[in-house]
Amino acid sequence: MTKKKAVVTGGAGFIGSHIVDSLVERDFEVHVVDNYAGGRREDRINPKATYHEVDIRDYEKLAPIVAGAEYVFHEAALPRVQYSIENPEETFSVNVNGLVTTLRAAHEGGVKRVVYASSGSVYGDQETLPLSEDLPAQPKSPYGLQKYIGELTCRVWSGVYGLSTVSLRYFNVYGPRMDPNGAYALMIGKFLLMRKEGRPLTIWGDGTHTRDFTSVKDVVAANLLAAESKKVGAGEVFNIGAGRNVAVNDVAALIGGPVVHEPERLEPKHALADNRKAKELLGWEPQITLEEGIVALKKESGIQ
Repeated sequence: MTKKKAVVTGGAGFIGSHIVDSLVERDFEVHVVDNYAGGRREDRINPKATYHEVDIRDYEKLAPIVAGAEYVFHEAALPRVQYSIENPEETFSVNVNGLVTTLRAAHEGGVKRVVYASSGSVYGDQETLPLSEDLPAQPKSPYGLQKYIGELTCRVWSGVYGLSTVSLRYFNVYGPRMDPNGAYALMIGKFLLMRKEGRPLTIWGDGTHTRDFTSVKDVVAANLLAAESKKVGAGEVFNIGAGRNVAVNDVAALIGGPVVHEPERLEPKHALADNRKAKELLGWEPQITLEEGIVALKKESGIQ
């Protein structure tokens, strides 16, 4: 039997590398496309996958890699709200043009389905919580806007070109292999590094803003269900969040140690995913609580 082929763009990134591992475990022939702008080699490379150092905007190089794949998981992006504010043209080029190139390659290469990594940042500030998919998008940053444009693009590619697509709006994903370094590092990873190094945890603002923290293992499960579900494929959008919002101060308390506060950043005040649609149509159910996830990460990091 010939193995089914799957392609993960951004597969050397945090979430993408976990999707790669899961596909390898399921005995797929896995191809990774990554230019290592945000990916890294040291702990995110699976020896059973094939890696292509290619920019997703390079159609001539991308098309033969994508051709014949069952699924394409589009994780490649220049993420982070603050980075997009400071670098709008660069992030639009990668996050929007790169997606269009990937969708074109997928359509012309006979791909069965594209699963697109979107973001809860498309919501911006809303008056009602939890955030359901039928609320109007109100992005507050170039990144949120780019992700929303990506969702609309996937829907158009399904309608015009007949390419099966699904978009997943991630909410504050955390887990092993998070990058704790740099100005745009994920908050939990940064907190863990500060605690390990004996530094106070830096909180931007008063720490009362809330986020819906979601385990990367649950996000991977959602991707695989979205790829295989027979109920979807016309550009539908799903929230992939734990369905529970936790204040940043409470996350800091779970990790432990002293805290310091810095001026507030331009970010939505609260986020909480309504995940009923994903439960109903994808059969997805988050399995890992934030407390369980942080205990495991502290143990992995050698933090008492």
